[in-house]
Amino acid sequence: MKNIQDAYIVAATRSPVGKSGRGSLRNTRPDDLLGKAIQQALAQVPSLDPKAIEDAIIGCAMPEAQQGLNIARIGLLLGGLPNSVGGITVNRFCSSGLNAIAMAADRIRVGEADVMIAGGVESMSMVPMGGNTPSLSPEIFIGDENIGIAYGMGLTAEKVAQQWKISREDQDAFALASHQKALAAQAAGEFDAEIFPVKVADRAMNLEQGQVDIRWREFTRDEGPRVDTSLEGLAKLKSPFAVKGSVTAGNSSQTSDGAGALILASEKAIKTFGLTPLARFVSFAVKGVPPEIMGIGPKEAIPAALQYAGLNLQDLDWIELNEAFAAQSLAVMRDLQLDPSKVNPLGSAIALGHPLGATGAIRAATAIHALQRRQLKHAMVTMCVGTGMGAAGIFERC
Repeated sequence: MKNIQDAYIVAATRSPVGKSGRGSLRNTRPDDLLGKAIQQALAQVPSLDPKAIEDAIIGCAMPEAQQGLNIARIGLLLGGLPNSVGGITVNRFCSSGLNAIAMAADRIRVGEADVMIAGGVESMSMVPMGGNTPSLSPEIFIGDENIGIAYGMGLTAEKVAQQWKISREDQDAFALASHQKALAAQAAGEFDAEIFPVKVADRAMNLEQGQVDIRWREFTRDEGPRVDTSLEGLAKLKSPFAVKGSVTAGNSSQTSDGAGALILASEKAIKTFGLTPLARFVSFAVKGVPPEIMGIGPKEAIPAALQYAGLNLQDLDWIELNEAFAAQSLAVMRDLQLDPSKVNPLGSAIALGHPLGATGAIRAATAIHALQRRQLKHAMVTMCVGTGMGAAGIFERC
């Protein structure tokens, strides 16, 4: 029996996040984007021999069509890694990217690997939420509504807002703050170290010459944050989920495209290849909750992750609480009495976007770089998960 060893993050990077359907990444294949993310992560550790990588674990919430055929392995091949490196795609919806990191860390911690790749990818432009041909068991729609799996995500947020008495005004104020923090972070260059540029093509019809003109440019900034967001504008939005509802497109996460990749290594690999660890992977937890109030999931996962780590809430310096909806974020913050100054200091999914299976890896990259930049010690990444779950992972700056 091998002793448990530590797993360290030695590289963390992500793409800028694009708006689904009309954004800069709408025509970028997710497997190509993943390959680019993996290449960029490897570029951060030039002394690492790629042949030393044991496996790659990649999260994807809708692994079909352009994201099918084990996108983890396809991304590795497109990224130019040796054929010896394996790849597996994992799916726990919104926490897929974070789960991938935890699973990669576990392989190292039990001594089965010394170097692993973890990450996530999602193109909501090419593969819609729910997939192209969703087919649910009819039993989900029969009988007790508490089965809850049949609820749309927006309706679960409405139920959280009702049960936790989260007002429309508070939700809209939370959404506005997300945009304001994200815009300030962009202006201050807070995301620059974690984002790699993506070369994208803009196409326009040239009627005079009867051809399509292509202009290439570098996409470098998250597209979600909006300068024109205001309480007045948010208040005008209707709720599509419930009569007299309070959950709107403005106080919900944005559907998005993006990818993130991290490289994890053992202490042995760090010494062998002369690597500099950014953070230590500390703990991970996932807990289930009733599906109809799935947004409250982090309330259960956060205490568990802290217990596994031997830490208290007060020990956390930075909390990336994915903003699936303002209603569920506020409910979690209030129930656990999270310090608002530590939660999403740079904004989150309402402003920055939520590319489902990629979000955990993207938010982990943000947290790890923030720990380094601000010389903080502990960061947590946490989110609710569709069908009624919550996930949380803790990192410690090296």
